[in-house]
Amino acid sequence: MDVGLKKFKPVTPGQRFATVPTFDEITKKKPERSLIEPVRKTGGRNAQGRVTVRHRGGGHKRYYRVVDFKRDKDGVPAKVAAIEYDPNRSARLALLRYADGEKRYILAPEGLAVDDTVLSGTDAEVRPGNAMPLRGIPIGTMIHNIEMAPKRGGQMVRAAGTSAQVMAKEGDYAHVRLPSGEVRLLGLDCRATIGQVSNLEHDSVTLGKAGRSRWLGIRPGVRGVAMDPASHPHGGGEGRSPIGMPGPVSPWGKPTLGAKTRKRKLSDQYIVKRRK
Repeated sequence: MDVGLKKFKPVTPGQRFATVPTFDEITKKKPERSLIEPVRKTGGRNAQGRVTVRHRGGGHKRYYRVVDFKRDKDGVPAKVAAIEYDPNRSARLALLRYADGEKRYILAPEGLAVDDTVLSGTDAEVRPGNAMPLRGIPIGTMIHNIEMAPKRGGQMVRAAGTSAQVMAKEGDYAHVRLPSGEVRLLGLDCRATIGQVSNLEHDSVTLGKAGRSRWLGIRPGVRGVAMDPASHPHGGGEGRSPIGMPGPVSPWGKPTLGAKTRKRKLSDQYIVKRRK
């Protein structure tokens, strides 16, 4: 699935630096009707109407594509009917048509093409797009869409261009190196999909103008130093002024930019090597 980026002749200032995917790999324009659901926008607000996530709002209307992260239809071969765009994630989707007539979306791995056959279960071959428990995946294999607990569905390594690697197996656990560099223990019954997630060029896309961020539903983020003192601890002062405190802080006075925010999690015991 060789994906390229398209540049423009700078007829307008916004086109000068903008790059856009060529979408060459996409074979179907409209999503599968039976596999879409409406998405209601929140504008970053919770049930009380308060903004809990800043810089969200607007953007193009989207439909949610119901993606099969569990890959639990074992032993039934499926043919790739199409490679599709998904506005809700950076990866491309593959529309599968199973031998019994059922249709499902999966994350399209790099190299998967229309008319290829994929399979899930313990009997599947080690080939891009096939899903199986970590028990059956050879050491050194590139994987994605990895479960953290059996039957929970893939939660890790789902973004465009990412892949993890099976490093070793010991007892009931596999050592998996994640894209961040973290090495984590995962149960051998957890499933993963073989291959690297599609749309490798996603990281290289340059939006080129503020309006393209707005189409994606991202609102402007204003620097604290540019605000007044009532709006931000860094605000105020005549002309340009330093932030004037022991370190940069958030709008609510909490240390930021490098301050550790990670809480102790039950799953921390499964981290063999930290990403730092």
